[in-house]
Amino acid sequence: MPARVHAIIVARTGSSSRAQLLRTLDALRTQTTPAAAVTLVVCGDASSVRESEAVAGTVEGIIEARASTSFAEAVELARPRVPEGSAVWLLAQDTTPHPRALERLSGTLERSPSAAIVAPKLVATDNEREIVSLGVSMTAWGRSVELAAGELDQGQHDRSDDALGADVRGMLIRGEVRDALRPDPALAGADEGLDLGVRARLGGGRVVLAPSARVSASSGGPAALPSGRSRRAYVTRLAQLHRRLAYAPAAAVPLHWLSLLPLALWRSITDLVGKRPEAVLPEWGAALTAMFRFGAVARSRAGIRAFRTSTWASIAPLRVTSSELRRRLDDGHGSEGGAVSELRFFSGGGAWAVLAALVVSIASFTSLLAWPTLGGGGLLPLRQTVAALWSDAAWGTRDVALGLVGPADPFASVVAVLGTLWPAGPSFAMVLLWILALPLAVLGGWFAATRVTDRGGLRIFAGIAWALAPTFLTALVDGRPAAVLVHLLLPWLFHSAVVAHRSWGAAGSASLLLAAVLACAPSLAPALALLWIVALGIVLGTAQFRGAGRLLWLPVPTIALFAPLVIWQLAHGTPLGILGDPGLIWAGPQAAADVAGRLAIAGGFPTSELGGWMALLPAPIAVWAPLLCAPLAVLALGAAVAPRWRAGITLLVVALSGLATAFLAVGVTVSFAQGTPVAIWPGTGLSLAWIGVVGAALVTLDTALTLPRLRIFAAVAAAVTLAVCAIPAFSALHLGRAVLTNGPESTLPSYVAAQAAGDRPIATLVLTPQNDGGLAAEVAWGASETLGSQSTMISTAVEPQGADISTLAVDLLSARDFDAPGALAAEGISYVLVAQAPGEGDKARALRTAAVASIDQRAGLVHAGTTDRGVLWRLDADAAAQPSLTSAQQGTARLVITVQLLAVFAALLLSIPTRASRRAARAQSRIVGRVPEEPILLPRHAEDRDSLDEAPVGVIEDPQDAPALDDEALAPIADPVMEDASGPVDDATADGGSVDGGSVDGASASLHDEHAKTMEEDR
Repeated sequence: MPARVHAIIVARTGSSSRAQLLRTLDALRTQTTPAAAVTLVVCGDASSVRESEAVAGTVEGIIEARASTSFAEAVELARPRVPEGSAVWLLAQDTTPHPRALERLSGTLERSPSAAIVAPKLVATDNEREIVSLGVSMTAWGRSVELAAGELDQGQHDRSDDALGADVRGMLIRGEVRDALRPDPALAGADEGLDLGVRARLGGGRVVLAPSARVSASSGGPAALPSGRSRRAYVTRLAQLHRRLAYAPAAAVPLHWLSLLPLALWRSITDLVGKRPEAVLPEWGAALTAMFRFGAVARSRAGIRAFRTSTWASIAPLRVTSSELRRRLDDGHGSEGGAVSELRFFSGGGAWAVLAALVVSIASFTSLLAWPTLGGGGLLPLRQTVAALWSDAAWGTRDVALGLVGPADPFASVVAVLGTLWPAGPSFAMVLLWILALPLAVLGGWFAATRVTDRGGLRIFAGIAWALAPTFLTALVDGRPAAVLVHLLLPWLFHSAVVAHRSWGAAGSASLLLAAVLACAPSLAPALALLWIVALGIVLGTAQFRGAGRLLWLPVPTIALFAPLVIWQLAHGTPLGILGDPGLIWAGPQAAADVAGRLAIAGGFPTSELGGWMALLPAPIAVWAPLLCAPLAVLALGAAVAPRWRAGITLLVVALSGLATAFLAVGVTVSFAQGTPVAIWPGTGLSLAWIGVVGAALVTLDTALTLPRLRIFAAVAAAVTLAVCAIPAFSALHLGRAVLTNGPESTLPSYVAAQAAGDRPIATLVLTPQNDGGLAAEVAWGASETLGSQSTMISTAVEPQGADISTLAVDLLSARDFDAPGALAAEGISYVLVAQAPGEGDKARALRTAAVASIDQRAGLVHAGTTDRGVLWRLDADAAAQPSLTSAQQGTARLVITVQLLAVFAALLLSIPTRASRRAARAQSRIVGRVPEEPILLPRHAEDRDSLDEAPVGVIEDPQDAPALDDEALAPIADPVMEDASGPVDDATADGGSVDGGSVDGASASLHDEHAKTMEEDR
């Protein structure tokens, strides 16, 4: 005889809840085997429900509870109204039983004496062919796993009747065990059905699946779970941790408790690698909450212990093994859906272009191959040890002054990374950088072009055009390391930033590259901030809210790295000092803020020498050199009217922002080199403009010039004129016009360098007479002044920073009688060097002669010799040790370093590619901004890919024949700022979801039709 069934419905208030509840009640009234009674628990205001005649005529009672009441708490409120011996049917307002659902659940319960719980098949409300849930299991570590969810229902699971647990919605619990099997309120709405199944199995019963009993339900999970991804992730993880503490043996509970925080740290790392940063905060929140729920854990363990009659080994066969879990979560091979474009770096000629650039670089900078260290211009040696490199990059004592404590320039971190690549001799890394600069520029330009065109020839053209940029070649010849690094990093920033809204992997890579670019060129911050705001607005305008969240991450590492320096500059009243160029401030040639200078900048040249043409040709002829860049500029302007005009205009906006930055930079002076004001280098702004110009030119060549011969002619003409424009730069070193020199390995005399070997903290006071009659005084720590130790705290200061040594320097050169050795020793200075300024004038020479004579007369200063660096004296006394940080300063240093490392580490983890992320990236078009009506061109044969104009197979007319375009095909301008080829998996895969259905062929469709007919007959 079937058991008496009492249904409990848990309903929540909301705009659609009333309609859902009425449908559920209608379904209960049409059951072939109706429930004996129905109790309704309303979580929220129940006044409107009480007034409904349809509700009043169906339920035996209505219970009103708080809106925050969980599903388990609501069931507990209704339990006293259930008569003794009645089976309990658990429903929610969004679960609609099919007409024969209760009949089949009751029948299964009657036929299975060992069944404590019978669970139906949950199908989607809007698509009854989709399985929402049919059985739940868990791993050895307690992770819940849906046995069948998100699949097309073809009856493939209808023979399954045994499971460890099930979704709590629709469960029918046997009357004899209903008091022992109550949903656990401590689970907060997640895994309640799994927990009931585990306790039923431990009590000698089991969970029986009834696939023929169908209940329509929402696919968002149990009704008790809250909305919002973060909140749901928190509840799900909290339920898992609570079950782990409740199920563990008593002796293992303390060990599990101690492991909660370390596990949270480890899972945070894996979440970032898996491109799920939104799960990090819920992970920590769940771990901290679970740690202090001693009462809830005790009650859950007591409930299990009171009902348990079997061992834990009884549930082992129903657990999901690790291999089964991997198979379920694997998104499958060949899920790319047909990539729109392949990379073809080798077959498309990209590798040959990079190799050719290496040959040109070696031919142009042959002498560098024999140089151990690179000098001249803005170049300085690097530290001798990797540890010292990273010490310069950390908050603490700055080695460019006495007693100066504060933040390091972010550029020091870039220098540290570069020096770490050659730990045996970090300074040699700069030599390698100069030799590899041209091929690296071609490589970066080629990869950036993959976001604009599929044509291998045009990608090669982009790489060549990017490497031949006048601003880049000028930076190489003039020895400007920060400008060289910016030009090498910008194409990779473009490559990743324009798809940053697609995936977390691209966003992580772009955030690191953005921080590196701004560390080398802070003056680009306004332009890049403007482009970021525009991109954010476009993404929000196209309702890509998750993409907007990824874009919001981009500036986070940059903010973490720059925040200490920004705070320091604001506190000292020099806010514009934030934009100052990092590294050694060098008053080298650059365009002035006059008509001639701005015309040179408009032509693409950062100096009035026009890339060296003024030195090779007479001025009337050389002034026409900017016309060599005109073909590229004309092609770029054509992008505004090209078929892909939205992307073209966006790239032109990038070009204009870079050009505006260069125009403004030459008129802003925030840095000083030994008292001489030096304007901001405009070349970095021109590099940003150049990437917009090259990109816009590619849009024109790829989409506007449809005639192959015209396309080839235009690309070759632009490339040849750029090559001619680069002749002075490539010949500069051979003709002796470059400022690059062999070394020095140290800017101090070799005697000091030997004493300070291994970056020992030895201070040298360097006095340099100036041509205007002044005296420049600075302190160098260690074996040399180094590139990474330079600080904008000093170069942009308007007043002395740290200990003021100006008075001491003047007293040394004067006739004043004082204890000079004692004063120097008290400041920690061991050596005094009177250096000779480059291009020394009569005033400087006279002052230097007087300074040498004066210091020679000072007792306690031993003349150490005259060197090519100047005249050196050694202090005949023990100098005081470099002061250590105070407790407060050490605390600040630890805080700053920790925050910066966390931001960078998080970005690194996000940027690490995974197998799934690479597959997801291949499933999307590399081209950004492609319009729907634009023809999709595919190469004919592999042997044709090396040609400049890759011939297509033809235009794909049928959309079903074309590879699936990404969201950018519909909103091409939605990505001015992009995911790389190794970008991360989409959110569904990243969250661990699985799709076990795939496409359905004709046979599968027939099965669906037959299944649909069967369901209709059942009704």
